[in-house]
Amino acid sequence: MSAGDRKNGGDKPKEAAVWPEVERAECLARGAALKWASGVFCRPEHLERLSQYKKRESQRTASIHTRLKSMVQSYLEGVGWGLEQLREARDELREVSLTLKEAGLESDGNADCLASLEKLREVSVDHRQLFAAVSNLPRLYAIRGMVLETERLVESRRLLEAHARLMDLERWQDDILWQLHGAAGTAGSSLSSEDTELVAKYFSGVGQLVDALGKELWAVVSSSLALARQNPTPFVSAVRIVEREEALDRALLAERGGGGRPLPAGRPRCWKACFFQVLEEAVSARLRSVSYLHTRGPGLAGHLSALQHAVMADLATVRHLLEHCVPPHYQLTAAYLRASHRCLHTHLAQVSSWDLESGEIFAVLNWVLHIYNSPDMMGHPELVTESDRSELGPLISAEGVEQLQSKYVQSVRKSVSEWMHKALQVELQDWQRDQEPDTDHEGFYQTSLPTIITQMLEENARVALMIGESLRDQTIQMGLYEVENLLNRFREALVEFGKEHRRDPTNNNKNKFYLHYLLASISNCIILKKSTESLQQQQSSRFAGMFSRTPPNPLAALDRAVRRACRLVMDQLLLELQPFLPSLLTRPWLVQGDPVPKLCSVLESHLDLYGRVRPPCRQRLQEEAQWLMVVEYVRALMQKKLVCRSSEERRQLAQQMILDDQLLREVFHSLQESEVSLPDVNPLALLPVLADFIRLKDPGMLTLEVSGLVAKYPDISEEHVSVLLDVRGDVSRDIRWAVLDLLEQSAPPLPVGYRPIFTDILVPPSTLAFCLPTAKCA
Repeated sequence: MSAGDRKNGGDKPKEAAVWPEVERAECLARGAALKWASGVFCRPEHLERLSQYKKRESQRTASIHTRLKSMVQSYLEGVGWGLEQLREARDELREVSLTLKEAGLESDGNADCLASLEKLREVSVDHRQLFAAVSNLPRLYAIRGMVLETERLVESRRLLEAHARLMDLERWQDDILWQLHGAAGTAGSSLSSEDTELVAKYFSGVGQLVDALGKELWAVVSSSLALARQNPTPFVSAVRIVEREEALDRALLAERGGGGRPLPAGRPRCWKACFFQVLEEAVSARLRSVSYLHTRGPGLAGHLSALQHAVMADLATVRHLLEHCVPPHYQLTAAYLRASHRCLHTHLAQVSSWDLESGEIFAVLNWVLHIYNSPDMMGHPELVTESDRSELGPLISAEGVEQLQSKYVQSVRKSVSEWMHKALQVELQDWQRDQEPDTDHEGFYQTSLPTIITQMLEENARVALMIGESLRDQTIQMGLYEVENLLNRFREALVEFGKEHRRDPTNNNKNKFYLHYLLASISNCIILKKSTESLQQQQSSRFAGMFSRTPPNPLAALDRAVRRACRLVMDQLLLELQPFLPSLLTRPWLVQGDPVPKLCSVLESHLDLYGRVRPPCRQRLQEEAQWLMVVEYVRALMQKKLVCRSSEERRQLAQQMILDDQLLREVFHSLQESEVSLPDVNPLALLPVLADFIRLKDPGMLTLEVSGLVAKYPDISEEHVSVLLDVRGDVSRDIRWAVLDLLEQSAPPLPVGYRPIFTDILVPPSTLAFCLPTAKCA
């Protein structure tokens, strides 16, 4: 290591201790250079470009040194200029300090001269106070007389003259107080409380005059509507006084803002704001003066009509008379509109809080939503331009309207529920009448129940629509709920009606028209269904999405009631057929043909009554009667009351079944000719198929016959086929096993829409003979 290196090495710890950032920067620079060099000279052949890199780095280092020197030079020049400025400022401060010291010495020398002027100042203050007292003596002596004169003018309602005198008194009082305040300020003290109390004593009547004048002024403003039709002069005088006071308030506030006189006591009076406040109170008083007698009940609509006429009459007076008595910037009509709106808003909020009936709520909603904004009232073309409707806001808030609508719906629901209950009680009483139900112009049975319900629901929907679609939708929704409840009670009443009839079916006097009223009930349900669908179509489509509760389903309740009534009708048909069914498919029947003609007679009478039922239930009853007759016929066959002993008996049995089928088809001939579509499986077609099965001569063909039977009636079971084989009486054990085995293997599923017929027919259990295992039997 050389001496220079040792020297540098010896200086490094000291330099690092003073500038640690320099050592850190040097380390970082060396590390970066080493990293760069290792990346550039990673191969021996790269060393050939070492001279180029060295030259480029030397040029860059020289450029950096040059810029550093230039920057340091500029900084040094700025520091030198700053030091020069500081030296000049120090010299100037030294000169100012010397000057101030000289001025202080001169001031101390003149302090003795000021004491001689103090006595002159006191004399000047006394002179000013004496001059103010002498100049104000005439005013002070005249105050009492002016106060009395002003009081007389106020009492006689010569308001302009009274106000002029009052302004003079107030100006005198303000001038005296200002003079005293100025004298006190010159003396170097504030106005004493004795001086203030002395002035207040002299002008003690001025404050009372202000109150008396204001009282008369507001009395004139309150009665402005009445004065406008008789003599508007007092109202004009009141407005001029208000304008004078407003001008005085503005002038006094401007003087105070400019550093002049302080505001006198009681200023600013803001009589213009008081003017509009009194006007609003007068409007409220006039609205309260509208008769409140008979406000509740039907009188509420009359009360609202009286409010409408009172408001419009006052507005006409304001527009045509009072508006010309005030400056244009008062916008008196708009102010009266705002005052009337606020008063009506408060009054209707009070009315809405009452326990109102539906008619009263309707009157309020109709007045608020339609009459108030109509051209007959606030929507009048001459009033629309006077004020902005958005500033006034709604007469009743949206929440208040919604609450009123909810109260209306609840009130109507209570009334509808009561009327429906009464109508149902009348319906139950009609069922006990000893005469047929009434018929409409088409000859269908009906009672008064659907007419009452339909008219009530449609009338409520029509009335609610006069308020708006929202209320109409809520009312219809409520009506549908009540219809659903009514139909549930109606179905329960039908069940009780049927139970009562079954308890004493032989009492012809009491149950003579039982079936007729069941059919009338079915027709009633059809009418109610059309009415319900009409109401549902009237509802807005958006209402369904807004409804949070489970929507009503009156159509489902209607369907349940109709199905219950149809079931009772079929029970009554079965009850009347029951005496003749035991002799069906017996040996006497095989010989004589009875009792099928009697059964057909019963069916004909029932089908004739079914014609008094509105479609489509008429066709439904006819179809149900057809199914019932076939099911009972096949049930009688399944009881094996007749077992054939020979082929001749099988032929006679099949022939008689064909004849019975023809008789039944003649009875249902009208059903077959109707335009109503019959079910996919005609139950009457089953009888010829069973007749062919029994008439078949070759038992070996029974397997094929059973296959066709299963294909047409997939709900037939092994028990049914086994009974049919027993009725034939000629089937061997092998054939029976083959048929039953085929039936077991080819049990097809029931097709979609297929109505089972054999499922409703239970096969009676067979009574097999058996013996106990005794020794004798063995």
